[in-house]
Amino acid sequence: MEDGKRILIADSDQDLCKRLAGYLSRMGHQPRISGTGAGALAVLDEGNPFDLVITALNLPEAGGMEVLRRVKRSDPTTPVVILTGQGSVKNAVEAMKEGAADFLLKPVTVELLEELSQRMLRPLPPLITAASGDRAIVTQDARMLKLLEMAKSVADSRATVLISGESGTGKELFARYLHQNSSRAKGPFIAVNCASLPEGLLESELFGHEKGAFTGAITRKLGRFELASGGTILLDEISEMAVVLQAKLLRVLQEGEIDRVGGKQPVPVDVRVVATTNRDLKEHIAKGEFREDLYYRLNVIPLKVPPLRERKGDVSLLLRHFLDNFAAGNNKPGLSLSRAAELALTGHAWPGNVRELQNTMERAVLLASGPEITPEALLFDDLLAEETVPLPLTLAPGQEDLFPEKAVESISHSGLPPTLRDAEKLLIQQALHHTEGNRTHAAKVLGISVRTLRNKLNEYKNERGFEVQEEV
Repeated sequence: MEDGKRILIADSDQDLCKRLAGYLSRMGHQPRISGTGAGALAVLDEGNPFDLVITALNLPEAGGMEVLRRVKRSDPTTPVVILTGQGSVKNAVEAMKEGAADFLLKPVTVELLEELSQRMLRPLPPLITAASGDRAIVTQDARMLKLLEMAKSVADSRATVLISGESGTGKELFARYLHQNSSRAKGPFIAVNCASLPEGLLESELFGHEKGAFTGAITRKLGRFELASGGTILLDEISEMAVVLQAKLLRVLQEGEIDRVGGKQPVPVDVRVVATTNRDLKEHIAKGEFREDLYYRLNVIPLKVPPLRERKGDVSLLLRHFLDNFAAGNNKPGLSLSRAAELALTGHAWPGNVRELQNTMERAVLLASGPEITPEALLFDDLLAEETVPLPLTLAPGQEDLFPEKAVESISHSGLPPTLRDAEKLLIQQALHHTEGNRTHAAKVLGISVRTLRNKLNEYKNERGFEVQEEV
């Protein structure tokens, strides 16, 4: 057997502590016991790292959440298990966001804790985590690990970083990882979606404006660059920025100062700029839609995040990561994947990348009716027989006229209900018809982002019978 592991057990139930410590000692491990939160913190302050920490949520003198945070500050990879006699969804979600590996309701048997400690101490594949627990980058892929290593090595420089990759691959997580590993980590992290605002509003949003600069400008407004001073600004989907604004952004990068709309003098800013794109910027340059000089100014440090289909080994890791998080957040402890569901998930192509996988697992956890997630809870089109799946369209009050019954019937097959894909296309078509082609308003009606709507339109545009109005 390999060398014993150091394990800290913090609980006011000394009988439970002693029984678990006895078992762990017999297994060759080195347990330490503390009956108070203050005692646990003192042990942690000794500087000798632990391989596993098991702590009650409610401890005398200092709480289990404080113990959890202290452990994660020292080493984010150390697993921490929270025990509580008065569990709630709120407590579980907070613990998982802070990085807890598990959240168990008392009474718990020594046998359960024995099994859990064995599982937590089992050698794990590489797991990279951003500083905030709810924004983990989970991977064992060699390319991803190399990218993270590169990101960490340049995090503390002022060089601009261009992160490219398909939608849903985690580009924003990489931007946050850069920020959190830099000396600017205590400063603000400001994200701006360049695709969500029209040119006029985006300029004011980025650079701010002076009072009276335009109709409605009744006060001075600081832009995102000024708000991000001392920290990092993320320009998400930079390819969507108008060419006129690109010229102004180039000046900010070169001179380190911005011009407010209606301003009379430049304002210096101290900001680290990170940009992301899911498009090929060189194609945009060839079409005259993106400035070549700005491209080279942004692309000082290029990071290209691979799609999930090119790192299949990460799928199983991510499945369990999201399953644990969503099960805890929805008060479904012990929920597991059936073998059939796991095979369906690992065999899926994941065109929507990690975001699609995350959404699928959240939906599956919510739809699971028993202790296991079955394939039916995944709602994959290729797993559901079209003729046996009813799909009622649930509409918000006042929206019934958006989706008339005849439109639903027009895509039915021999009177059968539409598939999920057909229903999605129908909802998009009707929302755009109702808003006269205004994609921003249509996205609000559908409850999705403008970027998601645009991606869906690109996906469906060449399919027979799918026609929408041009964007207004």
